[in-house]
Amino acid sequence: MLASEPILCLASASPRRRELLASIGVSVQVEPCDIDETPLPGEPAEPYVCRLAQAKAQAAMPMTSLPTLGSDTAVVVDGQILGKPDDELHAASMLRRLSGRQHDVLTGVAVSGPKGILTCFVTTRVTLRDISDAEISAYWNTAEPSDKAGGYAIQGMASVFVAGIEGSHSAVVGLPLFETACLLRRQGVPLWNGHLPA
Repeated sequence: MLASEPILCLASASPRRRELLASIGVSVQVEPCDIDETPLPGEPAEPYVCRLAQAKAQAAMPMTSLPTLGSDTAVVVDGQILGKPDDELHAASMLRRLSGRQHDVLTGVAVSGPKGILTCFVTTRVTLRDISDAEISAYWNTAEPSDKAGGYAIQGMASVFVAGIEGSHSAVVGLPLFETACLLRRQGVPLWNGHLPA
């Protein structure tokens, strides 16, 4: 059962992350944090998403007395981080690169609390089927991909493009729930049953 009062501060405006936490019974106080998400020169994807997750959690800490959670997700293909599309041409270019092949989705999570800041990192491999230019154009016109890393949302209309997934589905949506639950347990944040997760 979802707690009536917030028990965690979510350093993100993402409705997807809020919904994922609600699904495991964690009611949140939302405190979006505006941080620079530009990768450092030569920065690989794994330290990039972990750095941003930790920076978001730290940025929200002064705004609350609750434990804070920051998270960041990146789509990576050929070693390159694909961010959110700037416009239709950019989105089309990204989807053409992802079409008919595998790519990695990397998600970092950081939770502050009595144990300091604890972090975890998850990689999920996603395979997209071949996507035609007509489908890419039609998908852009739905407005769904405009604010999504890699230019697609696995939980939305782009699910019809997904041929396979190896790893955490919820991590691709925005938050790996198994790993997040482990961090919450270590920080003393209970889940839906009122008890700490095992």
